[in-house]
Amino acid sequence: MKPLEMTVSALPVQVLFALLPGSLVLDWAGPAEALRIANQALLAQGLPPRFHLHFVSPEPESVSSVGLMLAGLLPLPDKLAPICWVVLVGLPGSKISVASAPARSLLHWLRGLRLAPGTLELVTICAGAVLAAHAGLLAGRRATTHHHHLQELQGAEPSCQVIANRVFVEDSPVYSSAGVTTGVDLMLHRIGALCGPALAAQVAQTMVVALRRGPHDPELSPFLAYRNHLHASLHRVQDAVSQQPAQAWPVSAMASVAHTSPRHLTRLFIGHTGIAPLQYLRRIRLAVAQTALQSGRNVTQAAAMAGFSSDTQLRRAWHQFDVPGTPSAQNLP
Repeated sequence: MKPLEMTVSALPVQVLFALLPGSLVLDWAGPAEALRIANQALLAQGLPPRFHLHFVSPEPESVSSVGLMLAGLLPLPDKLAPICWVVLVGLPGSKISVASAPARSLLHWLRGLRLAPGTLELVTICAGAVLAAHAGLLAGRRATTHHHHLQELQGAEPSCQVIANRVFVEDSPVYSSAGVTTGVDLMLHRIGALCGPALAAQVAQTMVVALRRGPHDPELSPFLAYRNHLHASLHRVQDAVSQQPAQAWPVSAMASVAHTSPRHLTRLFIGHTGIAPLQYLRRIRLAVAQTALQSGRNVTQAAAMAGFSSDTQLRRAWHQFDVPGTPSAQNLP
């Protein structure tokens, strides 16, 4: 038998956190911890770690945003691994200055990058997107950043389609997040893309990132599918529905949670999540029913636990969302 060859998708990923003086600690520490935990989970499964973390900078030492001195930083590399993610993070202040010598050195290095999906990809966290824009890496792309820097990002790269009110935006090979904790959400998403949603869920559970993917959500969580926004009123509705899915939830009841009218709530849902309120409710109930079926409940019990009025309603939702198989087959040995 021939030994298995390592495919491109299984190659290790070189992750370069490019740090400038004053780089926001939470912007890089949270995503770095997510990658470290992912490596631990892979090792526990008898698999090699996928992510090789390096912290690079134009200078070997740098002071972080909280005054912690970072030493032993690697120089900006001349040669990159076959698969590499460059991570740019934010800086304190209402505007990102690129006038300093370290910033100019970093921008010069960034301008030499040739981004390509699956090989050399860019991840920006918070105002790291502004640095990418100054380096010309966001021309003609879609991206987001912290809401304080949206106009600055647009000014730095007028051809960039700046997306507001989003946790993160994908425009491969560029992945941008709104800032601070959303960098963790984006990194979990990237971990899931490479290592599978189950491992990403394990990392999220370890980090107690409950709103994006909790320990009791199915692998294809409706939280991940429909909570990629920053609208506080919608999150309140989604939290309430998720916590009590079996409760009666007409649109009027959801609207009262959001302190708005039913018609306006429907517009908000479709605009920010891409799905209507009652469709979202059915998707949440379907996830609850799937979990119940997997734990041994029969179809009637699962339908009742999830808030469906009958087995038929559960089966209709099952087919509406194109779930493979049938409800009856889920708890068979």
